[in-house]
Amino acid sequence: MAFATQAAVASSNLMLHQQDSLILQKINTIADEVGKSIAPDKRTVVFKFQLKKGSQAEGELESTVPAAAETLQKAFQNAGLQVKVQSKMLPATELGTKLYGVVSLSVANNRKVPGHSAELVTQMLMGTPVELLKKECGYYLVRSPDQYISWVDDDAIAVMDATQFQDWNKASKLVYHADYGYSFSAPNINSLRVSDLVKGDIFKVLVKEKGFYKIAYPDQRIAFIPVKDAVEFDRWIARPNPDATAILNTAKTLMGVPYLWGGTSVKGVDCSGFTKTSFFLNGIILPRDASQQVLVGEALDIYESDTVSLAKILKTLQPGDLLFFAAAKGKQPNPRITHVAIYMSNGQFIQSAGMVRINSLDPAAADYEEFHARTLVSARRMLNSIGTPEITRIDQHKLYAAEASKSAAQKQ
Repeated sequence: MAFATQAAVASSNLMLHQQDSLILQKINTIADEVGKSIAPDKRTVVFKFQLKKGSQAEGELESTVPAAAETLQKAFQNAGLQVKVQSKMLPATELGTKLYGVVSLSVANNRKVPGHSAELVTQMLMGTPVELLKKECGYYLVRSPDQYISWVDDDAIAVMDATQFQDWNKASKLVYHADYGYSFSAPNINSLRVSDLVKGDIFKVLVKEKGFYKIAYPDQRIAFIPVKDAVEFDRWIARPNPDATAILNTAKTLMGVPYLWGGTSVKGVDCSGFTKTSFFLNGIILPRDASQQVLVGEALDIYESDTVSLAKILKTLQPGDLLFFAAAKGKQPNPRITHVAIYMSNGQFIQSAGMVRINSLDPAAADYEEFHARTLVSARRMLNSIGTPEITRIDQHKLYAAEASKSAAQKQ
């Protein structure tokens, strides 16, 4: 009799466990579905739901989308689930009024998760403005001007409130124009170095003296740089939209720079970091990754009878167009974009693969590159779409200087 009772209890517990597992699975499935609809690209939108430990009735949602919690709550209710969603919106309230930052290193390393050993996913140049989302383990979760969300060491940025950030945007600034160099502690190249600098770094200008600019870093460090190595920020951002020659001339200055996963500077570039940097140094912000860049701009037809055609490429493409490649082409349907390059002319393209180099899609060319010729899947034209939401001029971006861009426009 006791054995039968124990068996019944065990059976009942098993059924409850199975029922709980089904409910948990249903909750997670609904959260995943809502997450995919609200945040189809987790690189640019935060949507993170987690049930409280030991509970199936209460969970916490962290998101950058104001309506996310309400949408998820309704989805649970429509499915007959009594799950209370506690919302934790980003930016986090713990940040107080310090919701902005400006990069204060020549090149800041951005990680997938907070930690020095974590994957490098992108980089930001000095003077890049960011929105702060939260702080954890000595790192800030930031959103950069290309909308990319990543973690950066708190020592890499100067944290600001809205007033300080506006003051930074209004200040007279310079852009480092040399490919690579240094700032100095005095107006003398033999004085102690303050830091290294790379092309595209931005800082305040204080005065000009003895052939040097006295500059202030975002974190208030003071240094000197040769006048010949910098240009006025206002004039730099007010340039006309670049043409293909400008993009390719910039791209070719990176020849031989080593491939670096996550890299976006002369110190090292990955494939999309290379295309992004070639456009950024000409005043244009592109999406960060190749799989994001392929979604913007003007689509170009490079196919004949469902096959990529060299003849069609030679006829259709123009210098400055972007080429997109998929390593799994022919192995699976709709393969993911894994590589991007800049088209030059006559079948040649420039890319970061091992290092920045020039190759050709033409089998008869000495620099023919069979792998990328075989994995080419699409091409897009960015230069005709400048001013659209994701191909943005620096002077039209909300995080860069609004007043400065107006004054720059007036100077022209």
